[in-house]
Amino acid sequence: MVEYLVRLLKDRFKVATLSRGYKRKTEGFAIADIHTTALDIGDEPMQFHKKFPDITVAVAEERLVGVPQLLHGKPETEVIILDDAFQHRQIKAGFNILLTEYKNLFTRDFILPAGDLRDVKSSASRADMIIVTKCKSHLSDEEREKIIKEINPLARQHVFFTKIEYGSPYHLFTKEQKFLAPETHILLICGIANPKPIQEILNTYSSTYDMILFRDHHVFDIDDLKQIKRQYEQIEAKDKLILTTEKDGVRLAKFENELKDLPVYVFPIKHKIMFGQEPEFEKLILDFISSFKKPVSN
Repeated sequence: MVEYLVRLLKDRFKVATLSRGYKRKTEGFAIADIHTTALDIGDEPMQFHKKFPDITVAVAEERLVGVPQLLHGKPETEVIILDDAFQHRQIKAGFNILLTEYKNLFTRDFILPAGDLRDVKSSASRADMIIVTKCKSHLSDEEREKIIKEINPLARQHVFFTKIEYGSPYHLFTKEQKFLAPETHILLICGIANPKPIQEILNTYSSTYDMILFRDHHVFDIDDLKQIKRQYEQIEAKDKLILTTEKDGVRLAKFENELKDLPVYVFPIKHKIMFGQEPEFEKLILDFISSFKKPVSN
């Protein structure tokens, strides 16, 4: 969703993203530059930096500290997208977007550690927009209305539905695109929280695939590379390749010398807003920014 917003806004405004930088090896505030790696800022911010080199990508454990530092370092910034910050009350965002998964709606979930929620359910009232993500492609109008009724949005809240769309795989280093034929034998390398969507889509692309699963935000090491190479070499098919996610790709990129002779491809994804509501969604975002006025301090 951050990437969707960046694509929408980057040609209109000076955009910055601010993330926590989960699992990075550094501390404090940092702005990505040409020397930055995933170990410096975390895999997801590094993904933003690689895909959108013209925007500002910053990290800070404390968003309250990070925002003024970002504005000091990049005073031309007009829009800041706070990544995964709905539960952080110290900063009052001008526009709040709440994401909830189709298969695990917040209405049916529990707060950590009993469930996956990072805030109490009543906090949903702070959202300006609620987005039901990772929906099945053939979601019906009836089911859509049933979910909206269950969420029970306030009169001012807008509810949207999105599904995952996969792009053409591209080589991790050369960026050359690849067509996945049914006979292609795939070795999936995956270190994300929920690999089920990519597994499901692979079932439609290829009749045969193996996989090596790692924990979310896994930091790859030489032993992991040896395991990947060993399993790849054991595949007897002539048409074979290694496929990974964009988030894993930024963590594997540091091993270019070790991987350059292997066909390592990245499977890009993006949000697709359903039910023809994309123009409505984008208008709400753009209207908010256009009408935004800095709060008057007391």
